[in-house]
Amino acid sequence: MTKQKKKRNKKYYGMDAISQRPKVTRITATNRSKLSQWFFDRKKLIRTIGIAGLVVIALIIVISGILSLFR
Repeated sequence: MTKQKKKRNKKYYGMDAISQRPKVTRITATNRSKLSQWFFDRKKLIRTIGIAGLVVIALIIVISGILSLFR
């Protein structure tokens, strides 16, 4: 049985190492009102809160439907 070569688990830092790709920042230049700019900045948070709210409402409807079957 031949001895297996140990695998390298460290990053290469030398000249031959793969350089990290630059991060791309996309900028859109549009004129927005204060309200639409606020919404644009917090779009991800608002979407998450909206989805969570819909899930809570759906659970309330389902639970109230199940409870109404036993009355």
